[in-house]
Amino acid sequence: MGMNALVKKVLKDIGIKEERFSLQWASAAEAPRFVQLITEFTEEMKELGPIGEAEGLSQDEVQERLQKGLDALSSQKIRISFGNASKAVRKDAVWTDEHIGEIINTKMEKSLAVLNK
Repeated sequence: MGMNALVKKVLKDIGIKEERFSLQWASAAEAPRFVQLITEFTEEMKELGPIGEAEGLSQDEVQERLQKGLDALSSQKIRISFGNASKAVRKDAVWTDEHIGEIINTKMEKSLAVLNK
């Protein structure tokens, strides 16, 4: 539910283009949709180039930033904050990407501040 918004926020905060992540749903009965999703994502990644290139980062900087994101997401504080944000989403029962992203950004702002240091 909010995982998409969380991953995109973390990528943005560490300076990696959030377009590098896509979480879509396709059932087993939707083979043409699956092919379309994979084809579109592959084209987007080809346009962006290797990770770090579009961001203007060296491979060492990319590794450091990705590790920073991983370390933050591994913390108990972040997991608790995400759980609270997920509860707020369920309570509001508004399932648009925009609303979920807004709640994730608002509820997790303080706990994710470590990424901007």
